[in-house]
Amino acid sequence: MSLNREWMQRDLAVLWHPCTQMKDHEQLPLVPIRRGEGVWLEDFDGKRYLDAVSSWWVNVFGHANPRINQRIKDQLDQLEHVILAGFTHQPVIELSERLVAMTPAGLDHVFYADNGSSCIEVALKMSFHYWLNRGQPQKKRFVTLTNSYHGETVAAMSVGDVALFTETYRALLLDTLKVPSPDCFLRPEGTSWEAHSRAMFAHMEQALAEHHREIAAVIVEPLIQGAGGMRMYHPIYLKLLREACDRYGVHLIHDEIAVGFGRTGTLFACEQAGIRPDFLCLSKALTGGYLPLAACLTTEDSTRPLRRLLDAARLPSLAQLHRQPAGLRGGPRHTRHFRAGPGDRAQPSAGRTHGQCHRPPRRPPPGRRGPPDRHGAGHRDGRRQGQQGGLSVAGAPGPEGLPACADPRRPAAAAGQRGVFPAALRDHPRADRFSRRGGHRGIDLATREAVSISVPGGLHPNHRDPG
Repeated sequence: MSLNREWMQRDLAVLWHPCTQMKDHEQLPLVPIRRGEGVWLEDFDGKRYLDAVSSWWVNVFGHANPRINQRIKDQLDQLEHVILAGFTHQPVIELSERLVAMTPAGLDHVFYADNGSSCIEVALKMSFHYWLNRGQPQKKRFVTLTNSYHGETVAAMSVGDVALFTETYRALLLDTLKVPSPDCFLRPEGTSWEAHSRAMFAHMEQALAEHHREIAAVIVEPLIQGAGGMRMYHPIYLKLLREACDRYGVHLIHDEIAVGFGRTGTLFACEQAGIRPDFLCLSKALTGGYLPLAACLTTEDSTRPLRRLLDAARLPSLAQLHRQPAGLRGGPRHTRHFRAGPGDRAQPSAGRTHGQCHRPPRRPPPGRRGPPDRHGAGHRDGRRQGQQGGLSVAGAPGPEGLPACADPRRPAAAAGQRGVFPAALRDHPRADRFSRRGGHRGIDLATREAVSISVPGGLHPNHRDPG
């Protein structure tokens, strides 16, 4: 038995390949690859293959590129990973600075994800959250082109329109508006690319005119619809779309995950139209196929409501929020934060993900006190350095998910006290289930000051850091 066949059989016994009908491999052999160099791949029997698809459009520098190999080896000896919530490091800062410098002017902020589909979800959520915090919660629909593809997570499929990928899951998908694609392959004979793209824009104009009050964003693959069959259109469509989005108050999301970094003749496709989207999604060529990574770049205007609403809500600083024990601190997708509301009563609220802004706290109806959050406590975003006020999360989630907190307004000398309850929890009928005898001293990771930590009796003293 050849080495190729041996590895093929071992593969089919345990692997389920993406975008593959596995039954096909009962007749069509897999190609087991042993090594790669430059544009060539080599199997276990020594046969070579030209990687013309760039290993799914990611490999732009060649396989086993010596320079990239060495940089990765050097980095592994220094730092392999650190949580990016509350921490930072030199490589991510330098990469972000370079992305901001090379993308269209105004895309000044970078949020990272680990793959293209997740990056699309980031952009969709950022857009929705922007309008939510602007007091326009009805703007929650998205417009997409027919025959488009944006990934295979649920929201990404929702803004796609290639039936092969979406039809099976239609019952799970979001309600989106689909506008006919300006695909120039279908243009009438004798019609130029520009004329056809202009004519097809009338459908988009109509959709925005009729539905802009409920539309958060339009998302497009600029110039080339890749998975839809490499269908192309003229840059004038993008220019008209940018003008219309500005006119109707709608975000523009460019999915350049496949076409970014030179695939269309310019570094980014949007440059050919001379425009800047509100959100630019990048992946694939970003790492040359070495590592899974995606980046969503956005504008100062898109992030400004974040800072304004953070200040208005008097949110706690990162130094205060870091008082949660490290083992209980979730990532950005699993966190909660506290906002200071009327009378400085703690008001738990759902954590906002992906660097988005936060809604002002809702005041409960007269005579009625809102129930505490039942989903634990954590942190997501801080405020400008030096601002005061707010409550910090200082302990593990309590019984029924109720959080235990310390009051940051007390001096560090008070850290020896056995935990302090905020007013919003002190009067709660379940407050007696928190153990004041369970107080411990902790360290504020930002200031290195001693802080008081109060944990529920059920978790004290045998809690262990799961990380």
